[in-house]
Amino acid sequence: MGNFREKNPLVSVIIPSFNRGWVVAEAVGSVLAQDYHPLEIIVVDDGSTDDTDEKLEPFREKIILLRQKNRGVSAARNTGIKKASGEFIAFLDSDDLFMPGKISCQINFFHDNPDAMICQTEEIWIRNGKRVNPKKKHKKLSGMIFEPSLNLCLVSPSAVMMKKTLFKIKGNFDENLPACEDYDLWLRISSSIPVYLIDTPLIIKRGGHSDQLSGHHSLDKFRIQSLEKLLKQNLLTEKQRRKVIEVLNKKCIIYAQGCLKRGKKEEAEYFLSNRYGR
Repeated sequence: MGNFREKNPLVSVIIPSFNRGWVVAEAVGSVLAQDYHPLEIIVVDDGSTDDTDEKLEPFREKIILLRQKNRGVSAARNTGIKKASGEFIAFLDSDDLFMPGKISCQINFFHDNPDAMICQTEEIWIRNGKRVNPKKKHKKLSGMIFEPSLNLCLVSPSAVMMKKTLFKIKGNFDENLPACEDYDLWLRISSSIPVYLIDTPLIIKRGGHSDQLSGHHSLDKFRIQSLEKLLKQNLLTEKQRRKVIEVLNKKCIIYAQGCLKRGKKEEAEYFLSNRYGR
């Protein structure tokens, strides 16, 4: 992996952004304020129609700006991964912020744990401008986190740093998923690779705004798709497979109940009949 003591490895930070002119400059600024070098900052503008260009103008000499037609956050991240030259990849959602020392802390972790492939940090949650505490179900774990991660995503893209080679092993973000694309990737990774936690909050995760995909209902539909894919990909042990089927069936029932409440009887019947392991 290279000798950290002689030379710091290049870290590529990928920031996907769509119509986030109101906040993307803050995200970029939080990376530029890091005490680690060398850094490569890749902003992928996913077809913005707002003032993103204008807001990024002061950073033009310090970032790599890639533009593409609007294809979604998975495609934007994948574009960044393809362009990245770093041995390590970090992600930053355009509405989040790195705290000082975030990248140095994670590189030090990899220095001390050379066999590790991926780690994440703790985070501070801000909702509508106010700090909130995550619920117990959101508690991050360290190590082999696959089974606890099946119910909901326990890895935050902005908190992650990983070796770029991991994408060759596990693949990139699924561009067919309009949401829960990170849940999908983290499950593929954690099925056989430990995801380590640095128990220090080193990102600010901001939410509550209307354009957040995570605020939409029916996210379980996309989690169901991810779990169905996992079962077809031959990645799992028999124990993992049984657990995936258990969670998948529960999610099908929950999603179907939501469909019934919204008057979508045919969709509800499909998910109620599409049970696994029977």
